[in-house]
Amino acid sequence: MITVGPVLFIIGLLMSLLAVAMGLPAIADLATGNPDWQVFAGSAAVSLFVGVSLMLTTRSTSMTNLNLRQAFLLTTMSWVAVAAVGALPFAFSELEISVADAFFESMSGITTTGSTIIVGLDGAPPGILLWRALLQWLGGVGIIVMAMAMLPILSVGGMQLFRTEAFDTPDKVLPRAAQIAGGIFAIYLFMTGLCALALWTTGFSGFDAITHAMTTIATGGYSTKDGSIGYFDNPIAEWIIVCGMIIGSLPFLYYLRVLRGNLSPIVRDSQVRWFFIVIIASVFLVTCWVWNNSNFGPDDTIRHVAFNVISILTGTGYVTQDFGLWGGFPTVFLLCLMFVGGCAGSTTCGIKIFRFQVLAASARAQLSRLLVPHGVFIPYYNRKEIPETVSNAVMGFFFLYIMCFVLLAASLSALGLNFITAISGAATAICNVGPGLGDSIGPTGNFGSLPETAKWLLSLGMLLGRLELFTVLVMFSPAFWTR
Repeated sequence: MITVGPVLFIIGLLMSLLAVAMGLPAIADLATGNPDWQVFAGSAAVSLFVGVSLMLTTRSTSMTNLNLRQAFLLTTMSWVAVAAVGALPFAFSELEISVADAFFESMSGITTTGSTIIVGLDGAPPGILLWRALLQWLGGVGIIVMAMAMLPILSVGGMQLFRTEAFDTPDKVLPRAAQIAGGIFAIYLFMTGLCALALWTTGFSGFDAITHAMTTIATGGYSTKDGSIGYFDNPIAEWIIVCGMIIGSLPFLYYLRVLRGNLSPIVRDSQVRWFFIVIIASVFLVTCWVWNNSNFGPDDTIRHVAFNVISILTGTGYVTQDFGLWGGFPTVFLLCLMFVGGCAGSTTCGIKIFRFQVLAASARAQLSRLLVPHGVFIPYYNRKEIPETVSNAVMGFFFLYIMCFVLLAASLSALGLNFITAISGAATAICNVGPGLGDSIGPTGNFGSLPETAKWLLSLGMLLGRLELFTVLVMFSPAFWTR
């Protein structure tokens, strides 16, 4: 059987850290005289008590040798535990929402999805607004560390391509993860502060600048307004947020190397180059369509299209316009972009650029073999040969990703949701994007009107998408729990 002591110890540590984070929204509510500060204080006390109890009861366990099964269990259970604890302030606040709604909102936050069930954000308590932003900010840095330290070792969906010499054995996961986390967190914090300062200079209030900077760098998309970024109608701020979303979509490990004076990785990485190619091509195509089929001026067309296309591609989910009204082509195109995502090792979601590159290289090699049966054709990624194990892992991931999307969409439709809502709801959940399509969950709507069963299913979809499917699904195998 799996020794769960180290797993419970780390989960207890995360719960304790989350309790400390709850102090910030408690202070925000207390400063404005909102009674919800008591909710955050009580939730923090519960989280701290449970977290410290877990740490004390498992403190004698060895933390240096974390085997693969423990790593799988830790990755999944930590995100579930954090989402459950993060739901406490929502459940007991003056919002008066159900348990399903509270868990949905928390899971959407910690997975940086950005879908919401809350109506009336403009008048919501500052503590709740800050807590939503904090969840996404913490989830963003958490997914970076996991993508760099855990997924390559777990060989999830071809992530072993990014395994470094420091991660040759599972024994080194935790020490090296802590080392990387420190450097990445410092960069992450600096970028957030820089983005907040830039937004503040454009006329955002200090509170709005901080919360939007947190959810921009995390590519999360939670806003303090029902109208999202469109509420502010601030072109300069929109371009700043576009830059922030792109920054959050690039591999953060490269930023560490840039600070050490090594610019070549981020410049020479084909994944980064193709990410920008996808952005430019997508913005160009949609701009041409909107320009020919709307009354926007040239500046407004480029601004709105660039903002919303990059927001959907990176999985941020901010909106400035209801892009569902732009016509059939942009709507379908943006739905497809949800599945793409950004670079591996970033805060973004989706299938990721590198997997499409591996699939394309493998397909080219296979096509060449069909044309020249006796030839030797080897697929390459970043000028390096792609191992067959990586190609198989990526193809398996892609197949399972589409299957999970289809099953989730079918389940939602079985609950009575219409075609557009079911399809876009499944896509936005498993791709961790945020807004769907249609009147109900579209850019100007929210998920509050959906049945509670649908919200639980969508929460599962968010978890699956954020943790790269296999990390969660492997635990449903009986072989996982036996020696």
